[in-house]
Amino acid sequence: MLIETIETYTTDIVGFVRITTKTGDFGWGQVSTYNADITSLILHRQVAPHALGEDMSDVMALITRITELEHKFPGSYLRRALAGLDTAIWDLQGRLTELPVCSLIGGTPGPVRAYASSMKRDIKPEQEVSRMLDLANKNGFDAFKIRIGSECGHDLDEWPGRTEKMIGAMNRAFGGQAALLADANSCYSPARAINIGKMLEDGQFCHFEEPCPYWEFEQTRRVREALDIDVTGGEQECELPRWRHMINELAVDIVQPDVCYTGGLARTLEISRMAAEKGLPCTPHSANLSMVTLFTMHLLRAIPNAGKYLELSIEGEDYYPWQKNLFTENPYQVDDGHVTVTNVPGWGVDINPEWLNQATYCISSV
Repeated sequence: MLIETIETYTTDIVGFVRITTKTGDFGWGQVSTYNADITSLILHRQVAPHALGEDMSDVMALITRITELEHKFPGSYLRRALAGLDTAIWDLQGRLTELPVCSLIGGTPGPVRAYASSMKRDIKPEQEVSRMLDLANKNGFDAFKIRIGSECGHDLDEWPGRTEKMIGAMNRAFGGQAALLADANSCYSPARAINIGKMLEDGQFCHFEEPCPYWEFEQTRRVREALDIDVTGGEQECELPRWRHMINELAVDIVQPDVCYTGGLARTLEISRMAAEKGLPCTPHSANLSMVTLFTMHLLRAIPNAGKYLELSIEGEDYYPWQKNLFTENPYQVDDGHVTVTNVPGWGVDINPEWLNQATYCISSV
């Protein structure tokens, strides 16, 4: 089965990809969010010329060959573009075989436990706790992630004392009754991260994400070795050798690849396999309600070292207005703290035609 056309429908934030064969069979995928217009240009300039007319039966082989042919352009943007091709191929294969993607990679449809993931730092502790309690009551969530410190903050808090107050407020509301997770987004030096980590342990948290600058594996490992709480990371990484180094050095307790940042599902499966060999769970990053969370749901239903839960953003249209009306049906309905991978072929969704009509269109063809 050969790729005949690659189409993109893009805004500056979201870029959907459709591949089509000569017989008219098609699949939907997505490049990574944010600067998706740039990423889609790279898809047409540096990915499509190597993919059009090529066989797509072995996704990893095709993606690997393209990275080799474009070896002078390592790094994030090329991988974000490759994700659009990879994920569209998986959808097409699912539609052709009438199987959901999770079944194509050895899993089964079914429920996935989710944690309610806050993206906000501009929120007071009492307000954060209030909305988490509301989500627990309405949707049955029993796992929650908050933001602490400030992004790449050099040990500074979003405002003085916020982190300590947030840890205490979440502990009083949920301690011992729910899984509590915290994301520092590369805020701390090792010494400060260890100090904060001990506060998190006392506050009955179980997950400390990206405590140190994410590119400093040795710093993160020092924090992991000093604490009992799970230290996690990896969402920013896109190169397999760096993943191999992170995993072999046991820099983290849990790996968190992002399907769209890494270059697609096939490469994320390889990262999961490397982690499984070292006994590390995989709890991927999926911080918005575009297709990336759907990709992650299918992944978690298939890999043997799946983490305890799926990251599910709780930010709605007030925070992410671009999430509105992406799909014909909402694939992220939460019931008793779980979302469900259905048995609908492929990824199980279609892109809203009205959204497509308003996006910027481009096509590459044989």
